[in-house]
Amino acid sequence: MNIDSDYRAVARAETLARRMDSAFRVPLTGIRIGWDSILGFIPGIGDTVTLLPLAYHIHTAQRLEVPRKTMARMAVNSGIDWLIGLIPLLGDIFDVGFKSNLRNAALLRAHVDQRHAPNPSAAYRNVPVGSTPPVQTMA
Repeated sequence: MNIDSDYRAVARAETLARRMDSAFRVPLTGIRIGWDSILGFIPGIGDTVTLLPLAYHIHTAQRLEVPRKTMARMAVNSGIDWLIGLIPLLGDIFDVGFKSNLRNAALLRAHVDQRHAPNPSAAYRNVPVGSTPPVQTMA
């Protein structure tokens, strides 16, 4: 994948995460909720349905060659959200604050940012700590 397609994939994952975790603002508060919180009110089935975005995030992570450790962290984020979400009322309150989809999208963004970060300039390599790097002039 190239840089453009990587960032487009991350943008789609972030859009899905925002819809699931922070699509709506609760009036007269600063609290944001999404479809994950709303569907969580349906006992049993609601929290299970909200695992579907995890499948999309994991699929995207595989395409972006995200390390298995990061994908495991994504699965743990969603697993915690799902497991605690099964507890009536307490799970719904937890879900409003935990926002596993946004956490997973942030992990994808961090991976792509790191993957496509420019290499440090040769002028900055082997410069002693505390000293000023050499100035490059245009000839």
